[in-house]
Amino acid sequence: MIEPDGPLSLSRQCVLLGVSRSSLYYRPKGESAENLALMRRMDELHMDYPFYGSRQLMRHLRREGVTAGRHRIRRLMQLMGIEATYRRPRTSVANPAHRIFPYLLRGLEIFRADHVWCADITYIPVTQGFFYLVAVMDWATRHVLSWRLSNTMDASFCIGALDDALIRTTPEILNTDQGSQFTSEAFADRVLGAGVAFSMDGRGRFLDNIFIERLWRSLKYEAVYLHELRDGPEAGRLIGTWIDFYNEVRPHSALAGRTPGETYRNGTRVM
Repeated sequence: MIEPDGPLSLSRQCVLLGVSRSSLYYRPKGESAENLALMRRMDELHMDYPFYGSRQLMRHLRREGVTAGRHRIRRLMQLMGIEATYRRPRTSVANPAHRIFPYLLRGLEIFRADHVWCADITYIPVTQGFFYLVAVMDWATRHVLSWRLSNTMDASFCIGALDDALIRTTPEILNTDQGSQFTSEAFADRVLGAGVAFSMDGRGRFLDNIFIERLWRSLKYEAVYLHELRDGPEAGRLIGTWIDFYNEVRPHSALAGRTPGETYRNGTRVM
């Protein structure tokens, strides 16, 4: 958001944005190699056992000979953007500046392309750090419409992915979880400004967005976990190649053996 060569001075831009001038020069310290290895293993366990919270992850890791306290596990889970999927009491109060939209898909028959899209974020480990991946998927046909990688969990890369998908056409409904990137004013305004109805999962209900969760599992076990990715560009190339394969080559059992790309272009899912 800060433009070093913009018409306003850096000091004036910081005042207008309400940030400290010193924050421009802050470079956050990366996670240790030990923590990065631990996060990769936590991500693998989360794919297999999405109902694991910090306590159960800690116990499982200890059985594998990895000693890590619960507070450390919980901090890394927050950094990775993962949480257990069991139903639990609502113990936190939503940010009043963020809007939460109702879940619109209950009882809805979804069998045609561009009726409902969904979007979600997942964690991608690389040798020297990690990235976040967002994708926009057509619900009925499972076709991945767009995706983007980012090294921060802000809303801008999610908005960019949505804009990439909206270049083609506009859905009737977009469904996401209640992550801060999707509840942000900028993302919500982009959805509503495109004339799209905004639907959100209930807190902790990953099954509301199950199809894109399955996409993450396939991506990680068929591509990401098979490679030692060094950096973002290498991760981006691998993900792009795999998504092309997923869309156009890989037959899908829920689509009567057709690919998501074929089904999307046909416009209707085989019932």
